Order: sequence, then structure tokens, then C-alpha cells
Amino acid sequence: MLKILHIVPSYKPAYIYGGPIESVSKLCEAQASVGHTVKVFTTTANGEAELEVKAGKELDVDGVCVTYFKRITKDHTHISFDLWKQLAKEGNKYDLIHIHSWWNILVIVATIICHAKKSKVVISPRGMLSGYIFTSSKSFIKKVIHSSVGKKVLKKSAFHATSQAEYDECKDLIPGWKGFMVPNILTLPPLPLVKKANEVFTLQFLSRIHPKKGLEFLFETIANIPFPVVLKIAGSGEEEYITELKQKAKELNIESKIQWLGWQDRASKFDLLMNADLFVLTSYNENFANVVIESLHVGTPVMVSDKVGLAAFIESEHMGWVSSLSTAAITKTIIAAINDVAARKRIAAEGPEIIKSHFSIEKLVDDYVIAYQKVLYQ
Repeated sequence: MLKILHIVPSYKPAYIYGGPIESVSKLCEAQASVGHTVKVFTTTANGEAELEVKAGKELDVDGVCVTYFKRITKDHTHISFDLWKQLAKEGNKYDLIHIHSWWNILVIVATIICHAKKSKVVISPRGMLSGYIFTSSKSFIKKVIHSSVGKKVLKKSAFHATSQAEYDECKDLIPGWKGFMVPNILTLPPLPLVKKANEVFTLQFLSRIHPKKGLEFLFETIANIPFPVVLKIAGSGEEEYITELKQKAKELNIESKIQWLGWQDRASKFDLLMNADLFVLTSYNENFANVVIESLHVGTPVMVSDKVGLAAFIESEHMGWVSSLSTAAITKTIIAAINDVAARKRIAAEGPEIIKSHFSIEKLVDDYVIAYQKVLYQ
């Protein structure tokens, strides 16, 4: 059995940060459940606020030993001298240190400390090293950091990608960089589930509301579809951006076709996914997209952009539709999905079993351990 330390800027219950919180916590819980010694170093980050937890003390969080350290910044730098000090003190006690995310000062410095201690390190960028990231917000600063420090620090570590698309991006970014691909571990609700029939064809978006999600494409598509549809938007985001989206809906005269549902808890989330006719995600970039797996698990077909990490899986397993990122292409693809009743019925029937065969917790825990062992002995 292995002694594993996970380092992540934020941890449950900081669900404000979206999918990665669930992905990392489920990985830690699954590893601990089969007998590995698993610890987590994280911060009290919860957006601009702090989690109400006892900082600096080891806590049992669903079977995982977690230490939340105070941070001195309230932004995405997540600076925590206490975490760095503890890492320097005991980092070499572990067989392997798995660091999640990139660009924030917390994990960059943590990685440097690990290398100084000769620790074996795995880094999960979780979408933070995609081509989209290098052309979006603060791209100049990221390019400077990458060329001056980041590239050298990253190459001394192994990388973990959650999809083949992310794996290819990492290999292209740093030639010769060694890594592995294993999907996210998710906890899915038990089956069977009962779906309801909708009077109006229902499209479901369920994710963080952010410019990279490409919601503008969906709005323009709805304006072009010549028959009744409704788009349900579940998730939270910056109020200013949500206001911009609502204004766009008004300009396109589709306000009556959009329902804003806000953030949803776990039970409500799966209920929404199960009772949708089609899940839609037209992102500019997604390294994985947990919600795609969750949707297929409850028998709801999916339509995603070709920039979503699971696009290749969807196509190879015939679990939905993949579109390029343009309003015309997305409109054509969604209309095709609406018209193909037989395909949607087949996906509803086959999807849960396909997901079980590819993403069972037992299989993925073994895959992670095998990958870790290769890192330890390479």
C-alpha cells in the first residue's frame, strides 16, 4: 500500500469551485477506502470567504485525513505559508505527492518544495495547461511564468491527464514530458431511475456559468431552432456575466425559452439531468467534464463541442453528438439530435451500462495505482 499526499488549493465543502472539488475528493476517498494512507493539504479557500473549519489540524473528512491551512490572500493565488512550512517539514514521508491544478502561487511553490525534497510528484493540471488558457485571461502573465519557471518545474514532475485530449495537449506543450491518462473518479447515484416525459423538448446546461462555457452559442442556436425548446441553465457564476447573458437573451427574443435555476445540490442535479431530453455543453475548453458522465449515467444523451475532453469517448461509444464551435454547426447538430428519436432512446437504454463499464470506481482506483507505480520506478 502507498502513502499518498494530495495538495490542492481548495477541498470539499468548497463546492463554489465546481467539478474539480468533487473529482479530487472522490479520488482521495476511493484511494483511502482500499487501504492506502491518504492525506490532503489544502487551504480554507471558499471563494472570497473562508471555510468554517479548524485550520492547521488534521480532520477526518469522509474517511480522508485533511488539513486545511489558512491562506493570506483571498484570490486565486491561495498563498499559504503554513501549508508550505508543513510540506517542507514532512513532504519526504510520502511515497508520492499528487498536486492538483496550476498557475496559482500555492501549487507552484509547493511543487518547487517537493522537488527540493526529492519527492516523487504527479501534477494534474485539470485543464490549466490547455491552448485556450494561454489565449484567455492574463495570458501574457501565464506565458511569462511558463517560459521562465513553469516549464522546468512541470517537466521534473509526471503529469496526470483525465482525457486523451488533455494528455495530447500536455505532450504538445512540453515535448518529452512523461505522464499518464486516467479519468476522474465519480460517485454516481444508484439505478434504476425513472425519467419523465417533457411537453417541450428540454435542453439542460449544468455547470459553472463562465465565458469559457460558450453559452452564447446556445443562445444563438435557440433563436435559430424553428420549433419549441427550453434551455434550463443550472449553475452559479459572476453576477456581471450572468447579467450580460440575460441581456443577450433579451436581444435575441428568447427570454421565455430560458430558465435560470441557479446552483443545484447533488440530489437536484441528478434529477435535472435525468429529466432532460438532451444535455448540452458548448465549451471552448474542458479537460474532462464530469457532468457528461453523470448525464449518461442517468440515461440522458449529450451534445458537446469538440473542445470537450470526453468528445472522443462520446463519438466512439455513440453516446451523443459532437459539434464544432460555431452557431451554425451547433444548430445543425442539436436539430439532428432532436429529430433522431431512435438514437436518444438507445442512449437512454445503453448509457448507464456503458458508463459503468468504463468508469467503475474499482477499475479506476487500480488504474491510478498502476500509474503511480510507474512514476515511482521510472
